[in-house]
Amino acid sequence: MNKNVIITCAVTGAGDMIAKHPDIPVTPEQVADAVISAAKAGAAVAHIHVRDPKTSKGSRDVELFRESVERVRASDTDVIINLTGGMGGGWFPGSVDPSLPGPDTDMVGPEERLAHVELLRPDICSLDCGTMNFGDNEIYISTPQYLKTMAKMVKDWGVKPELEVFDLGQIWFAQQLIDEGLIDSPPLFQICLGIPWGAPANSESMLALRNALPPGSNWAGFGISRMEMPMVAQAVLLGGNVRVGLEDNLYLDKGVLATNAQLVERAVEIIERLGSRVASPDEAREILELRSS
Repeated sequence: MNKNVIITCAVTGAGDMIAKHPDIPVTPEQVADAVISAAKAGAAVAHIHVRDPKTSKGSRDVELFRESVERVRASDTDVIINLTGGMGGGWFPGSVDPSLPGPDTDMVGPEERLAHVELLRPDICSLDCGTMNFGDNEIYISTPQYLKTMAKMVKDWGVKPELEVFDLGQIWFAQQLIDEGLIDSPPLFQICLGIPWGAPANSESMLALRNALPPGSNWAGFGISRMEMPMVAQAVLLGGNVRVGLEDNLYLDKGVLATNAQLVERAVEIIERLGSRVASPDEAREILELRSS
């Protein structure tokens, strides 16, 4: 059981959720406000995507990342910045010729995927550790060579990679990155559960993935949708940290739309009722062995 739990809040994500929740953060100001409110509620880490203010869709626009992060930093809010490194890998096969990209495909190389990370040098950025089927007709493509290149880039920049793993094979590959010296110790993992078609959000999956992690790893876990809070409890009991936020789940209770701060507050309550405590940002920096700012 983890007695000092780091909470990450993933404040907006890139999914098409606007029709389901009218208050999903979209503009850089809204993203920054969500980060600040989540931090005040108890989140030590903020996982940040950005969205195109004109379309509300997920974006990898460097200027949107810049404005969002600068607003957070200017607020003097003590929070660890964790930027997504996962945009730019979405492939939708064409309906006529599947060898050609269909509408909404956004497929770029490592340098473009991490342009905002190079510019802003956050504390952490995510690396999605493999290619997978994603939903009904999307392939998320993240090849071994792409990931090796990206791991070296973020290591050279002094940014801690959060190794996002969706199944056992991705942990196997992450171990290869470690063996090749591309990931500094201690490695940081995020166990991602419930995303079609990765590992399901249940106790058996989290235990199996936890048991496969390299010795000495720091890790967190989350489940999406209605399994968000059950997986908070499960991660704490298995010795891990937790993630909540509107990227993963829109509801506080059945039929009750949530805010990011409310989801963090609910996670705090669960953690404390289990007899643990919530780690501060400074404590999280020490636990994760982040670089000095």
